[in-house]
Amino acid sequence: MPQKYTTTEAQQLLNALNDEIPDPWELRDGKLYKAFRFANFIDAFGFMTQVAMHAEKLNHHPEWRNVYNRVEIDLTTHEAGGISALDFELAEIIEQIIALPV
Repeated sequence: MPQKYTTTEAQQLLNALNDEIPDPWELRDGKLYKAFRFANFIDAFGFMTQVAMHAEKLNHHPEWRNVYNRVEIDLTTHEAGGISALDFELAEIIEQIIALPV
């Protein structure tokens, strides 16, 4: 079972993750949170599809909301009761996906 990070550990890892990206992730309500905007619904849905394939391979699924061109993602590890290494692994994959040209 994945181990839950302390708030201090999660903040340190969040700082490291955000050092390499232009739009930062946040700690919000005990979860990793980020909102994404796309040109249109098709681009937003395509992004979600790519994330879904990686999430399935990790057996770690995001909490997310989609309205037209906006996707909001919360990452938490329910089995651990909070943020774990799996959340940062998926966040890094998401950042790789978002960096790809559309």
